Amino acid sequence: MPTAGSIAESETTTVEAPTARQTAVSGVPASTDAAGKQRRPKPYEESPREPKKAPTGPTRKARLRVHRVDPWSVMKMSFALAIALGIVTVVAVTLVWAVLGAAGVWDAINSSVATVLNDNADAFDIGEYVGFGRIIGLTILIAAIDVVLITALATVGAFLYNLAAQLLGGFEVTLAEDD
Repeated sequence: MPTAGSIAESETTTVEAPTARQTAVSGVPASTDAAGKQRRPKPYEESPREPKKAPTGPTRKARLRVHRVDPWSVMKMSFALAIALGIVTVVAVTLVWAVLGAAGVWDAINSSVATVLNDNADAFDIGEYVGFGRIIGLTILIAAIDVVLITALATVGAFLYNLAAQLLGGFEVTLAEDD
């Protein structure tokens, strides 16, 4: 009578590769390799017919804390943005002034003032007060002052944030994956 050890040694289990019909039934399509043999795709391979599924595990979260802001970087960035804002302001004022001139607003104002001032109508010209040169010059002056003020205030704001962050711990944001 054979012992348990000899039975285990004599019994061998053979595992056959699934046939094309079996893989079609199981839902995983079989593919052929270079030698023409059919093989099942590995678990990490995507099957051509099935869409990629989103992971169903727990949502990943990350907590970020801004505990210091570099004042030099803030100054450079605020200066660049303030210059861009100044350019946009000058261009916008130029366009508005040109549209008002093309629409005849300045002539309409001159004729309205002439009807109100019957005796001295030719002495008034709105162009002397709101001429293109004066308006653009004033706009450039205001834009230059804004560049200096915005840059200075942003830099001082960075220093104040760093002081407050040392006391209170900074600004914290929690980011999570979206399914």
